[in-house]
Amino acid sequence: MLAVSAKPLSEGRASKGGFLRALPLVMIAALLVGGAAITAKALYLPVKAEVAQVLLARAFDQSLEQGTPVRPWSWADTAPVSRVRVDRLGVSEIVLSGGSGEAMAFGPTEVLDDRARGVTILAAHRDTHFEFVRDLKAGDTISLDRIDGTSVTYRVRGFETVRFDEFTYPAHGGSGLLALTTCWPFGSQVSGPMRRVAWAEKLG
Repeated sequence: MLAVSAKPLSEGRASKGGFLRALPLVMIAALLVGGAAITAKALYLPVKAEVAQVLLARAFDQSLEQGTPVRPWSWADTAPVSRVRVDRLGVSEIVLSGGSGEAMAFGPTEVLDDRARGVTILAAHRDTHFEFVRDLKAGDTISLDRIDGTSVTYRVRGFETVRFDEFTYPAHGGSGLLALTTCWPFGSQVSGPMRRVAWAEKLG
């Protein structure tokens, strides 16, 4: 609930007319409406992301059956390419192609999947699909199920916090590297240049 403390106008100003006497009520109403709008905006992205995941899960299953990307809705400019899972945290998220900000509104996106060099990079918002990165620990296992039927398991080996324009990755990821990237700090509603990166190494 939005609490508003309104002080009455001075007697001198109030005597000028009912409009001025009513002004505090108008201000309260405006603040209440504004507060509701802010709350609605804050809830919009998480709700949108959750609803989208239901449609994306269906598209992922169809993509897995066909072996090719299936768009989750007719006008979508993105499609599922994999699913990322962290069993310890009960996480299962459909990963989208493209790496664009628009696609990221609906789920994690694949920024890079260079299997020849063994490096895969996924990105998502810190307040929706990659909120769980805050709770990851070194040693956690992450599974990546691709629509071609392959599944790879990684183990988290460490974390770094870096500016978005200073983020780098190895030219060759050895047996295989996975990076989960999201904005930092967690819990903030303010956009900033810092990113939190969880690095995981392929097992086996």
